[in-house]
Amino acid sequence: MLSLDEDGTGYPAVGDRDPVIGALQREHAYLRPVLFHSPYEAACAFVIGHRIRIEQGRAIRARIARAHGETFEVAGTTVHAFPAPQVLRRLDALPGVDAEKTARLHGIADAALDGRLDRARLRALPAAEARAEVKRLRGVGDFFAAGIVLRGAGRADALPGDEVTRAGIRRVYGLPRDPTDAEVARLAEPWAPYRMWCSVLVHATERRAR
Repeated sequence: MLSLDEDGTGYPAVGDRDPVIGALQREHAYLRPVLFHSPYEAACAFVIGHRIRIEQGRAIRARIARAHGETFEVAGTTVHAFPAPQVLRRLDALPGVDAEKTARLHGIADAALDGRLDRARLRALPAAEARAEVKRLRGVGDFFAAGIVLRGAGRADALPGDEVTRAGIRRVYGLPRDPTDAEVARLAEPWAPYRMWCSVLVHATERRAR
């Protein structure tokens, strides 16, 4: 979840190659992306939160976890895990979740149980194939697919292509307009092999500026 499974020893060198990224690394204390616990939970979070406020989605997930997830004691505090796929698949009524979203969640649970959302598998596939794989899930389009693969599976070297990151690139590099996909790919070449990590820095900077 803290991206500590990736060797980050070469990460500062990206900032040496690209001074813009170097400044963002220092500003954010060399932040590594914080990930979802699993691609399964990432997919569930995106589906539950679709077209509602972030705070609403988090509250719904917390209620589901309290009602149906495992309970743990951590440093004297009770915490609740999001329900496992086999549990979620049996739930026909979820508070704050309509019938369509429930059907989508059941499909995600089935995919997880079948191994299609296995983290190692999604990281081993070529990035385009991994995104295409998760786009087969009901209700998952390009944006959600990128989130599931990058922030769920935790790929360190791929570009998300979302509009916030694109706008952030325009801002931090002083471009006259949002860059095209080809321009983003060319500009991000020095970021390898940490292109997702650098994208998160740009994304965080853009959200803060907004």
